[in-house]
Amino acid sequence: MANKNPFTGTGVALVTPFRKQETIDFSKLESLINHILAEGADYIVALGTTSEAATMTETERHALQDFIVESVGGRCPVMLGLGGNNTLAVTDAIANTNFDGISGILSVAPYYNKPNQRGLAQHFKQIADASPVPVIIYNVPGRTGVNIMAETTLQLATECPNIIGIKEASGNIGQVMQILRSKPANFAVISGDDALTYPMITLGASGVISVMANALPKEMSSMVRYAMKGDIKKALPLHYRMLPLMNAIFEEGNPSGIKALLEIEGLIGNTLRMPLVKVSKGLYNKLSSLYDEFNA
Repeated sequence: MANKNPFTGTGVALVTPFRKQETIDFSKLESLINHILAEGADYIVALGTTSEAATMTETERHALQDFIVESVGGRCPVMLGLGGNNTLAVTDAIANTNFDGISGILSVAPYYNKPNQRGLAQHFKQIADASPVPVIIYNVPGRTGVNIMAETTLQLATECPNIIGIKEASGNIGQVMQILRSKPANFAVISGDDALTYPMITLGASGVISVMANALPKEMSSMVRYAMKGDIKKALPLHYRMLPLMNAIFEEGNPSGIKALLEIEGLIGNTLRMPLVKVSKGLYNKLSSLYDEFNA
């Protein structure tokens, strides 16, 4: 398997616009994709957590994947969210997935059943063996209930050529540094936390898969590029300028916060699928005020 990593810089964990009837608003989605790419994002992540894929039917997921690939039209790489807590079901899904226009998959750690580190390693090895495209593993213990330890990540990075990186959303900078210090040169560490992106890049990370970049693609992409060039004087002010909004959009969960902000910007409607609900009126007003301050 090839080791070249197309996922450097700012990836956008794409939201799914819904109409009030909760059907997918493909027109708004196309406009959002065009806006994100025009403002400088480097790649798109389709059917990740932020997309609300967990509440979609298989038919909807296939239609959404096809539409995103067609809308991107080769302008940037597309990473496809494809994971789960049943290893055989994930490998079966891989076997039945159309990978035309897909440059890699993002596979989340198994959730709910809480495997140990040996189980995690075997899970990802089987996915890597099954996948015709490179694999980025996704560590987000706040959602899955299990942390992929640094030692396990490094084992996978060393033993599995088709695993080319990790989206690290543990929030544990010590763990991130342990991976960065000892990883193979061609293994990417990608920030999975908008607010930690700047410090992670200064430590050696290769970018971010960002929720914030749905709403602020130009600013997020610029900050990442400056940081990766070591231009602290330009990167750090952008980081601090965005930080209040970065924190606020997650106060009542994702993607509730980012969808509220996107509605404030006039880009999409603020509709989610149950069990997710809209942010409170108080947070909505806070986001609106913070957005006004950001643009002041």
